[in-house]
Amino acid sequence: MTLGFNDETDTVKEPAWEVAYLFPAQGEWTEEDYFALPDNTRLELAAGRLERFQRIVAFLYRLLLSFIGQRYPGAEALFASLPIRLGPNTLREPDIVLMLPEHRHRIHEQYWEKPDMVIEVVLPKNRATDLRDKRREYAQAGIPECWIVDPQSKTVTVLKLSGETYVVHGAYGYGDIAESALLDGFRVDSRRHLARRN
Repeated sequence: MTLGFNDETDTVKEPAWEVAYLFPAQGEWTEEDYFALPDNTRLELAAGRLERFQRIVAFLYRLLLSFIGQRYPGAEALFASLPIRLGPNTLREPDIVLMLPEHRHRIHEQYWEKPDMVIEVVLPKNRATDLRDKRREYAQAGIPECWIVDPQSKTVTVLKLSGETYVVHGAYGYGDIAESALLDGFRVDSRRHLARRN
């Protein structure tokens, strides 16, 4: 927001800062505050701070949905915006989430808890968050598998949980076939799918 000058008084026009007092300060947002936001607000809550939501990758979602429909009946896959509760006052919205049928009790009305797989697409403006922060948070939350799709470097990294951290199940470049550690037979042709992201 820019500040302008009032020609008559030569004073700076102040923006309506008072509206900011209607919301919690950064670092003090709670889950209740987050869920009170309008439904079309595309934000994430991380350790009490609001962050921007990642855009949806529809073709990966359709691929996963088709696969589980044939091989994992009863599993559910959804795309953002769907909050994933990682801990107290920490909600993320991965681009795609998967819950296997035996874990459906973790699906709550407003959020999911500990899905079996998340897929994140790295955006240039959010690289540190997508590559470092979310990876750590998802591992600490006990999510068994995490895919990091990076259109900029044309790579797909499939991570699987080992203890409380992720290990690389596979690092795939442009033209490789990325494979899931969790879902037997789920493969993604990175050449075809990363090309669509550019």
